Amino acid sequence: MGNNDGVPEKVAWVLVRDDRVLVTRSHSRDRFYFPGGHREPGESDSETLVREIDEELQTAINPGSMVHVGTFEIGEGHPEHGPFRMICYTADHRGELIPSREIAQKAWFRYADRHRVSAVDELVFDALHETGRLS
Repeated sequence: MGNNDGVPEKVAWVLVRDDRVLVTRSHSRDRFYFPGGHREPGESDSETLVREIDEELQTAINPGSMVHVGTFEIGEGHPEHGPFRMICYTADHRGELIPSREIAQKAWFRYADRHRVSAVDELVFDALHETGRLS
């Protein structure tokens, strides 16, 4: 769940299509998040991403295609919650994106939808927008 410095971490999948990015919303939450989750003990980032995306969206990530997009962090005392770190990857997948029971909704957001995601996810939106991958 965290690394040696004790900061909680999430491994997240960044899937961009047609200038939009895939986000999901869990039941009883208002904000959307990048799909992914926390590592189980002993898991690598790729093992975590494969497991979490299968659990959340019932699709198979190709771990050999994973590319690190960036690591994004909010600090101690952040109003939403902090500290928190999100390690983001792009990756190819096989199969439809079908939300599991733990996912209430999937959506494709543009940069203008940034206000609907969590604080750490906003940082990813900014990075994608700055590189021209999200309009």
